[in-house]
Amino acid sequence: MDGNGNEKWYVVHTYSGYENKVKANLEKTVENRNIHDLIKDVQVPVEETVEIKNGKKRAVQRKTYPGYVLVKMVMNDDSWYVVRNTRGVTGFVGPGSKPVPLSEAEVRSMGISQPLTTIDVTVGENVKVVSGPFENFVALVKEINNEKKKVKAYVNMFGRDTLVEFDFEQVQKIE
Repeated sequence: MDGNGNEKWYVVHTYSGYENKVKANLEKTVENRNIHDLIKDVQVPVEETVEIKNGKKRAVQRKTYPGYVLVKMVMNDDSWYVVRNTRGVTGFVGPGSKPVPLSEAEVRSMGISQPLTTIDVTVGENVKVVSGPFENFVALVKEINNEKKKVKAYVNMFGRDTLVEFDFEQVQKIE
């Protein structure tokens, strides 16, 4: 099974103080078993706060949700087993033994940073459209917006160039 967009964020309960150990152990297991397609990301949400000690200010990172680790994964028996049997994990958050994925709004409100996505094409380069209504068209890149993860490109339709906006995932470099 591959992670073609089926992965979701799940909350895993850990022993207090074990959050970073669980993150490290899980990442090591993913590496050793080569299951990057099942378990995509592991995060311990932290927030930066200013602490004043002995009259000195210093920035410290505090765990936003002590005792919890967030895991972006494709949920199946294998991935469930790997996470559930990681040392320090007491279980998934959800009714009974059924893990419940976080909604998009919950993910955003928790401040989970999405990894910075970049695209290996440049302005003026031709790309192939791999999904959407313009699938299999060739487009000429006019603009790349890394923040919005969008590419504006000209698609030739009926002998005319039409400017169309695509998500990064919808286009790929022509090799």
